[in-house]
Parts: sequence; C-alpha cells; structure tokens
Amino acid sequence: MNFKFAHNNLNVYDLQRSLNFYKEALGLKEVRRKEKEDGSFILVYLGDGQTPHQLELTWLRDMDRPYELGDNEIHLAFTVDDYDAAHAKHAAMDCICFENPSMGIYFISDPDGYWLEIIPERR
Repeated sequence: MNFKFAHNNLNVYDLQRSLNFYKEALGLKEVRRKEKEDGSFILVYLGDGQTPHQLELTWLRDMDRPYELGDNEIHLAFTVDDYDAAHAKHAAMDCICFENPSMGIYFISDPDGYWLEIIPERR
C-alpha cells in the first residue's frame, strides 16, 4: 500500500481576494474548480505548474465571519529559486509577517491569516 500527497486545504472567507493573493504572491494558478449546485460551497484547486501537489481553497457560502485560526501553529512551505526577489516582492505587498534571518527563511500571511513559509531553493 502506497500513499501519496494529493493536496492541502485552507478554508477562505473571500475567495476572489484569496485567489488574487495566491496568484500575485506565489504564482499559483487555478487548476480546477468544483461548485455545489445549490451554491453552498466552491472548491478551487491551485497548482504551481511544476509539481503535482495542489492547494485546495474552500469557500463556504454560510460562513458569515472571517475564520478564527487560534494559535495558527500550522503553515505551508514554498521553495523559491530567487529568494531575494521573492522577499522584495512580498515586502512590497506588505504581507511578510515573520522573518528568521539566522535560518534564512521568512513567512508571509494570506488574507485569512494563514502563514506561508518561504524557503530558498537548496542546490
């Protein structure tokens, strides 16, 4: 029996705002979408065009407030081939929420407050 990652899921309050953020900040593009016939939810799968892994954004019609993430002690990590350019882009977007120069990493925060780790590609 072999298991393989399929996707990660994040629930989002404002789907279009999140789609715009993930496209601008990380270059993720919509791969597919599933909408419930009654309009109660929309699932949008994003991909990086390089790996099979996907990020599923879930929008729920009946969610009437932004999500409360508690201690938010989870994150997704992304490698980047031009760390300095990525850092400059994210600084201009004002979405850097934490930096750890001694480890050579930083985190950005998406519109719902999820943290995304940015790691330089190791060669």
